[in-house]
Amino acid sequence: MSGQDFPAAGDPWAVPQPRLSWPLSPDPVITQYFDAPEMPYGPGHRGVDLAAVPGQEVLAADAGVVVFAGLVAGRPVISVDHDGGLRTTYEPVAAKVTAGDQVFRGQVLGTVLAGHPGCAIAACLHWGVRRGDEYVDPLSLTGEVGEYRLKPWGGDP
Repeated sequence: MSGQDFPAAGDPWAVPQPRLSWPLSPDPVITQYFDAPEMPYGPGHRGVDLAAVPGQEVLAADAGVVVFAGLVAGRPVISVDHDGGLRTTYEPVAAKVTAGDQVFRGQVLGTVLAGHPGCAIAACLHWGVRRGDEYVDPLSLTGEVGEYRLKPWGGDP
């Protein structure tokens, strides 16, 4: 199932399931966080960098269609379109998929390559997400980071 899975009506304690799953297993250490640019072409970090090891499998964060698997500025990149207008991007990855392939959540897309610019360790996976033309923090869709609000309690303290 793709999209956000909501609990059954009437269950006040149920929590919605994350929209996207992690592209690495086990859940990775984050080496660089998302930093939204102030202007469309301004500086920022349009994704997150995840600690990996060279050759580690990269997994599709949700079901979708591979729309690109090739080089961008000399780096190997995979992009997958998902329901709801989301596009996930993974780099640097040696692809095991090609453009047009249907993929399922958790399917191996390829393997991490060493040499991601700015990565202080042997290998990092840069994972980006866009909704239309807007870059989105991938962590906001994994259930890892979010805004939480407490509802007023109706009883005595």
